[in-house]
Amino acid sequence: MDTIIIRGGGDLASGIANILYKAGYKLIILEIDKPLTVRRKVAFSEAVYEGETTVEGIRGILVKDKEEIYRIWNLDAIPVYIDREGCIIKEIKPLAVIDAIIAKRNLGTNKSMAPITIGIGPGFEAGKDVDLVIESNRGLNLGKIIYYGKAEEDTGIPGEVMGYKEERVLRAPCNGRVEAFYNIGDIIEKDHPICQVGNEKVISPFKGILRGMIKEGLYVKKGLKIGDIDPRCIKDYAFTISDKARIIGNSVLEGILYLNKNK
Repeated sequence: MDTIIIRGGGDLASGIANILYKAGYKLIILEIDKPLTVRRKVAFSEAVYEGETTVEGIRGILVKDKEEIYRIWNLDAIPVYIDREGCIIKEIKPLAVIDAIIAKRNLGTNKSMAPITIGIGPGFEAGKDVDLVIESNRGLNLGKIIYYGKAEEDTGIPGEVMGYKEERVLRAPCNGRVEAFYNIGDIIEKDHPICQVGNEKVISPFKGILRGMIKEGLYVKKGLKIGDIDPRCIKDYAFTISDKARIIGNSVLEGILYLNKNK
């Protein structure tokens, strides 16, 4: 079966990986040495810190070299490899490279990397940087396959949940190391401190489930997204791939099948 490399191991990238894994592709996830993923319980990037992680029954295992990749495939798991620049892509020669870093800009992915290249969200131009772009902005066009042109610009505003938008996102109030007071999946009461960055506490704006929290101990810059709180108070949502990630994943699969047939 063909190999697909996914750049990025965050929650959206992991939703894409879930779809492609179930479709039978051999996957490799490329990550950085200190991922800043918030929704860590549904992200294969967590393998960088823990050595191994499981997302909805699929294992991701950290590997150190090319030989280990083949061993992990034989275990029916997804190898996670630290490779910021994507250097291993030339060695593996995959069918497709999916850029799901969600950096809002292109960090180097280009059409020469593989027969099929797909960029998720803003920062890419289909037909120029990559073959296809997948719309990542919530709304009518979420998951739209863009054959020519770009995705919508980043609004910086999260989707509304029970009337809350920006309040759902927890951001670092200052530069400093993160100290968490709760675990992902815990219910937090309104006005309770959720975590601390440096000497400043981050206070819960409403009662909700801690849906995501950046890895404790990381040094972060002021304004960085470090957490996600969900007012619906449904614990399963912290451990479940989002509908957004599944929609994007299905669009990626459709795009690969289309290009593989027509190239």
